[in-house]
Amino acid sequence: MRAVTITSYGGPEVVRVQDVPDPPPPGPGEIQLRVRAAALNHLDLFVIRGLPGVQHSFPHTVGSDISGEVVSVGARVSRVRPGDSVLVNPGSWCGSCELCAAGEECLCERYGVRGEQGAGLFSELVNLPESNVERVAAGHSWAEAAAYPLATLTAWRMLVTRAQLKPGESVLIWGIGGGVALQALQVAKHVGARVIVTSSSDAKLERARQLGADAVVNHGRDDVPKAVRAFSGKRGADVVVDCVGQATWEISTRALARTGRLVTCGGTSGPLVTMDVRKLFWHHWSILGSTMGNTREFRRIAELFSSGELKPVVDSVIPFDQARSAFERLERGEQFGKVVLEVA
Repeated sequence: MRAVTITSYGGPEVVRVQDVPDPPPPGPGEIQLRVRAAALNHLDLFVIRGLPGVQHSFPHTVGSDISGEVVSVGARVSRVRPGDSVLVNPGSWCGSCELCAAGEECLCERYGVRGEQGAGLFSELVNLPESNVERVAAGHSWAEAAAYPLATLTAWRMLVTRAQLKPGESVLIWGIGGGVALQALQVAKHVGARVIVTSSSDAKLERARQLGADAVVNHGRDDVPKAVRAFSGKRGADVVVDCVGQATWEISTRALARTGRLVTCGGTSGPLVTMDVRKLFWHHWSILGSTMGNTREFRRIAELFSSGELKPVVDSVIPFDQARSAFERLERGEQFGKVVLEVA
């Protein structure tokens, strides 16, 4: 079978499509999936460049987000059957520790994301535990199903579980156009919040308005905290979604309301941030970290996808054998939504 792999670390030039061995028949509790589409995440750029403390065996198959059709199932599989279309949760966990037993798999000490800590999913066939998939109702494209899971699960846990966003609250989302930011916009609107988004691209801001953003601000030329306070009646944002990190953190705190919550799942501009701790305790702010989500949350977002209440934004669909060009587009930051590979 074919897979998207790297044999060394570097930029998009190290990405290649090559033949790799087919997986064995699925074992007990496993399914085998014929992959139909694969969606890139910013995480994939970090992986191909090399992650501190993570060493992969080469050739390393990359990628986390896929959709596909069940080909065969192993013993003790009961929720899906051959021919089913499924969404895939790319997380991995031990399944036996106290946190897994409590339904908080994403807090498991052995938790990882396929493609990052372990072998990725960008191949024509993959074997997965049944607990990692949810069936998809008819009427959705393979590209949408691939583009949906990682970013939506991340956004849902950030806003609904961690920040406990309420109807009528205001949310600031940095960097609209990326997968998590776009899904955070949709989740926030689903909850009933009022949303202001940022970008340095006026074209992306206009598209965000069309997707339901209540206000937009160009962070390349405008004062973001000032715009947020004008939007919120001088109060500030109840919740700030900041996955940029180092470049935006201090600005994010200046945009926060009293009792505001700043929630993050990454730091694309750098991992080290500074802040005035006096403001933290004086304004009763909460700083919340979040990574992926648990199986209960994944089941919920799968339901919302099948019902059409939440859906991803697909930027482009590129043939599987042109995977390198997909990585190049992502690296240039040209995309609005997910760049997807058509696998089969």
